[in-house]
Amino acid sequence: MPDPVFFKPAADLTLGEVATLVGASSLALEYGQKPVRGLAALDRAKSDELTFLENPHYLEALAGSRALACLVAEKHVARVPGEVIALVVKDPYHSFARVAAAMFPSALRLSSACGTQGVSPSSHVDPAARLETGVTVDPGAVIGPDAEIGSGTLIAANAVIGPSVRIGRDCSIGPGASITNTLVGNRVILHAGLRVGQDGFGFAMGAQGHAKVPQLGRVIIQDDVEIGANTTIDRGANRDTIIGEGTKIDNLVQIAHNVVIGRHCVIVSQVGISGSVTLEDFVVIAGQVGIAGHVRIGARAQIAGSSKIMADVPPGVRWGGTPAKPIRDWQREMQLVAWLVKRWKRGERDFLGAGGEAHGGRDREPGLRKG
Repeated sequence: MPDPVFFKPAADLTLGEVATLVGASSLALEYGQKPVRGLAALDRAKSDELTFLENPHYLEALAGSRALACLVAEKHVARVPGEVIALVVKDPYHSFARVAAAMFPSALRLSSACGTQGVSPSSHVDPAARLETGVTVDPGAVIGPDAEIGSGTLIAANAVIGPSVRIGRDCSIGPGASITNTLVGNRVILHAGLRVGQDGFGFAMGAQGHAKVPQLGRVIIQDDVEIGANTTIDRGANRDTIIGEGTKIDNLVQIAHNVVIGRHCVIVSQVGISGSVTLEDFVVIAGQVGIAGHVRIGARAQIAGSSKIMADVPPGVRWGGTPAKPIRDWQREMQLVAWLVKRWKRGERDFLGAGGEAHGGRDREPGLRKG
């Protein structure tokens, strides 16, 4: 449930207003005026709070829920307890997000540490910087010469905005972030400790030492991007590093020089993307994936966690493993290795024929037969 100290609802909603907001069906008229005073998980929701069921692993928690109402898909509506009102929706999690955004709009973006608007006298804004009306600059922030910042944007405490950086309207730049050599669009959220626009890792290696290669590109962050805490994005070496519209990047991600990320991609924590990689639109990269330089990942491809990408990935596929390959091939390989280890542990050392093929035996795995 939201902490009342940090997150106060902008307004209570009635259950009827919630149903209208998310397009829910199956709400009896007598329930429409019941107030919704909060949001909570299934096992913590009170009799005046809204919850949701997305993952069937939590059906047991649903059975014991004391919530006022639950956002639920049609296939699980019969599992909702009799005292809990079922709001039937196509996508419970997405619907819950819409309700939460309506009740707690301040949680959608960063807020000023001072709780005030305007430019703090404890900040440093270069006289040559240009700030539109409505920009908030917290104490300790530094804004360099010729920087431009649009209205409604927050520059949080101790953030550093370098010379000539452009930041659009209604953005949030988190505490301690540093942004140089970068153009930022509108409605962008950059979280605490982010580093954008620093040198890429470029050296001409040689027997007598490694010559530093000047990094002469920029970083371009398009509209509606959100990037997590302590992520680093290097500026381009000889072209721009680009983060496409609507892309969401988690904490602790490394994006090297010249990388181009398409629209509405999702990149999860601890991913490392080497230089000159291209991700097409709607790509999903799970946690701890490593991507070698100069490869292309096709539109809507999905990469499983901890995989290593060494070659181009076709559009629309699901890959996993090291090196990554179609996920069913990877899973079959893991099954085969497990089966071989099981046979080895049982002392059946002769189960491989001269040609290296598994043979004979009643416990041959049907799914592993040749062909």
